[in-house]
Amino acid sequence: MTTHPVVAEVTARIAARSAASRTAYLDRVTLAAQDGPTRRDLACSNLAHGFAGITGGDKDLLRANRRPNVAIVSAYNDMLSAHQPMHEYPDWIKGAARLAGGVAQFAGGVPAMCDGITQGRAGMELSLFSRDVIAMATAVALSHDMFDAGLLLGVCDKIVPGLLIGALSFGHLPAILVPAGPMHSGLPNKEKARVRQLYAEGKATREDLLDAEAASYHSPGTCTFYGTANSNQLVVEVMGLHLPGASFVPPGTRLRRALTEEAARRAVEISRGDEYTPIAHVVDEKAVVNGVVALLATGGSTNHTMHLVAIASAAGIELTWDDFDDLSSVVPLLTRVYPNGSADINHFQAAGGVQFLVDTLLDAGLLHEDVRTVAGPGLGRYRREPVLVEGALTWRDGPGRSLDTYVLRPATDPFARDGGLRTLSGNLGRAVIKVSAVAAEHRVVEAPARVFTSQEAFGVAFKAGELDRDVVVVVRQQGPRANGMPELHKLVPALGVLMDRGFKVALVTDGRMSGASGKIPAAIQVTPEAAVGGPLALVRDGDPVRLDAVTGTLEVLADLAVREPVDFPPGADAWVGTGRELFGALRHAVGPADRGASVFGPIAASHFAGRTTQEVSR
Repeated sequence: MTTHPVVAEVTARIAARSAASRTAYLDRVTLAAQDGPTRRDLACSNLAHGFAGITGGDKDLLRANRRPNVAIVSAYNDMLSAHQPMHEYPDWIKGAARLAGGVAQFAGGVPAMCDGITQGRAGMELSLFSRDVIAMATAVALSHDMFDAGLLLGVCDKIVPGLLIGALSFGHLPAILVPAGPMHSGLPNKEKARVRQLYAEGKATREDLLDAEAASYHSPGTCTFYGTANSNQLVVEVMGLHLPGASFVPPGTRLRRALTEEAARRAVEISRGDEYTPIAHVVDEKAVVNGVVALLATGGSTNHTMHLVAIASAAGIELTWDDFDDLSSVVPLLTRVYPNGSADINHFQAAGGVQFLVDTLLDAGLLHEDVRTVAGPGLGRYRREPVLVEGALTWRDGPGRSLDTYVLRPATDPFARDGGLRTLSGNLGRAVIKVSAVAAEHRVVEAPARVFTSQEAFGVAFKAGELDRDVVVVVRQQGPRANGMPELHKLVPALGVLMDRGFKVALVTDGRMSGASGKIPAAIQVTPEAAVGGPLALVRDGDPVRLDAVTGTLEVLADLAVREPVDFPPGADAWVGTGRELFGALRHAVGPADRGASVFGPIAASHFAGRTTQEVSR
């Protein structure tokens, strides 16, 4: 098959741009790789500590240094529905690894935050930083030189990117991501959104709202809307880091257990010999482009405009927002899953899921087929879907056509000719906008600005009726340097009410909105952020602001040159409590959104290039 020329050109320029850093990364990986178990070089005391807690035959196998040892790194906790099913996984994995001729040890746990719980709370200001904490916790788990491969157990928002960044720092080790699957469908997402808007207008009680939310989020498994958690699963499967078809099999099923056990067997298999597949060789320039294409084709989470940049950087690859933009111009939108449709992720799976998506994108030349994956060479393997035949796991050809064209379409008959994410630029800086759920008539908004520095202040103005007009709501001091870049979903129901009242409404912010930004045109992740003196700090109430998602522009129609920043930078006393003071070092080290909002390496340091010592210290 012929690769689309834009996909080929973007991939080539990423490779050229990344040549030096990628070569240096792969050189480190080569130096770290060894023939045979890595623990054989440990001193006797070190090795004895490594297997002291094991009983039974696994201890003898580790002592003899003849069998591969698979690290289990898990985000399990029983508070979060997406991770609760993983409490059984270690025992399944250990048994399967043993049958495959290896050993598995629980190497370490990583924290797992839920943005759904922390929405609008102080804890949300730790959420983005938790990704880099997870990466460091993954590195700690793998740092003992006891392991020959890894299984990364995680699902949601910052967790999968954090696990990947950490694993890529041990790029010589094979690693497979192991998901838990979505909960069964509950209250339809559009009905949930309707009740939220009624509550925002004072037309529904708290009990009504809680009933709706509890009917939506009702059991173990991942939330069923297409936010960051499910975007994670789809993107990493298309990158070849899941077993084919693993993403959206529900928990509590025989197939889910069989896929988990197969991941353990496969980790043993690819840890050595002819099938040796280190994660550094899976996550290459082509795999990164495949991940971006999958995100765009499905209108996935805007968080991945940061996460994929940070993941790529961990593999020595420099991915930019320009790459997203150019790919978006040729990648068609193939799905309608809430918030850009009424279906949920289970409907997407039933319509053909990842397997049909890969099938149609490969046929259109929009994905690279010639990649390495944890399942073997070639992305064509991901056209096949897992099934149980007489209790045994096998794969068969996927459907080859969409089984529900209201949810999933072929590349030859898309919902839209370009992708669901775009970038904006202008005298306010650069931003990301998710347009897949925004109606065409709402994609260009020009209106007076109303400026806020918190969601709470916005809520007070909304309830007072001060926003019942055409308005561009500017919420600044929400970037990574200001307060950790929280998601701002408390804004969405009220903004939806204003739009339904017939007003022209848009949001401009240096904060995040994730995959659930919905029908409101929202220029998010504005960079440079206000806290480092970005133009957003110069906007005043009443300034005409123009957001144009058609031409890709974001501008304030005012002379900013004569102004001084407002609220720059935020005071240190504004970021204490709920553990926030413990993350102060990360807040001061974090890089800009368009470079991954990461605290690692030269990308973060470059955020402050050219700034005075006084500015940086503040």
